[in-house]
Amino acid sequence: MSHYPLPVLQLIQNFSKLPGVGQKTAERLAMHVMRATQKEAEQFARSILEVKDKVRICLKCFALSAADVCGICSDPTRTSSVLCVVEQIADMVAVEKAGSFKGRYHVLQGVLSPMNGVGPEHIRIKELISRVEAGKVQEVILATSTNVEGEATASYLAECLESCNVKVTRIASGVPMGGDLKYVDAVTLKRALETRHNI
Repeated sequence: MSHYPLPVLQLIQNFSKLPGVGQKTAERLAMHVMRATQKEAEQFARSILEVKDKVRICLKCFALSAADVCGICSDPTRTSSVLCVVEQIADMVAVEKAGSFKGRYHVLQGVLSPMNGVGPEHIRIKELISRVEAGKVQEVILATSTNVEGEATASYLAECLESCNVKVTRIASGVPMGGDLKYVDAVTLKRALETRHNI
């Protein structure tokens, strides 16, 4: 690596700090920046600074926003009576891309994980309870992952919401669309059978 000038080495090092970016990918990205025009490099650098300067967490749902309240929370066409609870902002984006949900969101910004020292006080559970207690929410959809932490978080939230006079539902899980049963793992197949419905 010593054959690169120091500024290039620093750029490679910074790229390699990004999640999923190894040393070779970091080198390729650095070389791409080197081949870019001055204007393209400045736009790239400016976009990073603008994200840090202008993007914040929505005061209502805890997703990313360029204002105090995000576009989804401030959209009058979306129903405020249904709240979809997700673990992370990327999960909310995934639900949005599906295009069928027209309610509002609540981003927990994590899941319960006692092994990693993450308890109820470390994620946005208190804020969720406050939103539901405010009275406009009629249904809370728990859309956490189906792994151990996600299931534990969903169970904990269901218990917390029992006294709130609100319908609590869990996203369906099971055999994927187009999936072949012989390739589906036993836990997923068990869940699919348990959550079967009429057609």
